[in-house]
Amino acid sequence: MLKPVLFTIMLGAAILPASTAAQGQGSTGQQAQGGDTKLSKSDREFIEKAGQGGLLEVRLGQLAQQRAASPEVKRFGQRMIDDHSAANKRLAQLAQQKGVLVPQELDQEHRENVDKLSKKTGTEFDRAYMSTMVDDHEHDVEKFEKASKEAKDAELKAFAAATLPQLREHLAQAKQIHGKVKGK
Repeated sequence: MLKPVLFTIMLGAAILPASTAAQGQGSTGQQAQGGDTKLSKSDREFIEKAGQGGLLEVRLGQLAQQRAASPEVKRFGQRMIDDHSAANKRLAQLAQQKGVLVPQELDQEHRENVDKLSKKTGTEFDRAYMSTMVDDHEHDVEKFEKASKEAKDAELKAFAAATLPQLREHLAQAKQIHGKVKGK
């Protein structure tokens, strides 16, 4: 079973697809060149980790499209792709306004998680993927709740709060599907 990953929800693989590439932005959550970010360190870290998690969530959703046996798991994977791509775009726009970069590539830890899951197929994949989704969503709900209350930046706080209902919905759906596939 994969260990939980940080902020793996709500932030898709298409982070700043053309705009950041055109601006030459890098693959980590560093301050944009020439940008004078006023975000606290914890707010910048939230953006970085949320961006990494979003990339992972979309990548794992794509893997579910290829490797899952259950049509319900495949549908869940597609929902992760769709929802996380949209949320990731919102995060990227907010980060850009704040002069902060979001990741465009998975870090080593997240690549290892993808590699582990990519070795599984069929019902074995379904169980491992849905278990990961439950763990990740539990972790993400906790982190987004914290950011929605404690983020220093009002817009980032609002982003976290607005994202929470969908995260909670994903968690409930992940638990329901996991309950169906874990016994198979």
